[in-house]
Amino acid sequence: MSRLELRHLATLVALRDAGSLVDAAERVNLTQSALSHQLKALEERLGTALFERKSRPVRFTPAGARLLAAADRVLPELAAAERDLARLAGGATGRLFMALDCHSCFDWLLPAIEAYRDRWPDIELDLSTAFGFNPLPALLRGDLDLVITSDPVAQEGITYVPLFRYEAVLAVKPGHLLTREAPLTPEAVAAYALITYPVDLDRLDIYTRFFNPAGVAPERRRTAELTPMIVQLVASGRGVACLPNWALAEYVERGLVMALSLGEDGVWPVLYAAIRSEQAETPFMTAFCETAVRTCFERLVGIRPAPKPRPS
Repeated sequence: MSRLELRHLATLVALRDAGSLVDAAERVNLTQSALSHQLKALEERLGTALFERKSRPVRFTPAGARLLAAADRVLPELAAAERDLARLAGGATGRLFMALDCHSCFDWLLPAIEAYRDRWPDIELDLSTAFGFNPLPALLRGDLDLVITSDPVAQEGITYVPLFRYEAVLAVKPGHLLTREAPLTPEAVAAYALITYPVDLDRLDIYTRFFNPAGVAPERRRTAELTPMIVQLVASGRGVACLPNWALAEYVERGLVMALSLGEDGVWPVLYAAIRSEQAETPFMTAFCETAVRTCFERLVGIRPAPKPRPS
């Protein structure tokens, strides 16, 4: 038996990208104990350590770095070959009309579409925003083929493919009084004007996952269509806003706003691709979801692997 297998390379890449054994185990759908055992067995086979224990983020030894370099060449080439084989086997043509139920998703979705188009040039692509209407009926009717959403609604005929987890954080101006609160409570946040996108309250994470369970709500709310406008309003002291951590990263880095976790453990929604169930396993559809996940982890700050769907 060869001492090195493709799953070992995939595991090392997951460990590097996730930064910890806990998050890497979730990404490759193993328990932390099983992942540790796999890595230890590999090191025993190879006769050398691959990474330093008790380091965060993980630091790799020269041997581990050498294997990662090989993984970065081999795994993308293998994935490309599998996609090409899927196209040759059938399903190379089709239609993928998408809608966004997420105001902040353009920054990563457009690069994902570009990468996908390179591999699936015969798929007819179209993208529109779904901010003003409920896109799920259009998905079921066949007017749409995929919807990006963080609000899955159990409905016969729709399959939700988890893409990634993100933290819904509270944006405040630097020096805001809430920066002295730890942890942030719904009552404390509700004392300030809340700035949101112009959507129904049941589509806002801060209401469904933070305010509503506590039975409170902010007395004042104002809306803005665009993320940069919301950030400007927050930075000028007009209120606070709840946005995805990755959408705020550049503004936090520039010092325009600060990002605070909500509650003891933070609020961590999952972003999904909603697909008609009969199309969920088609090669061009699964390839798009895989491309979207890969692009997100290459470009976005602070996201985590989505939990694997449980078998029905």
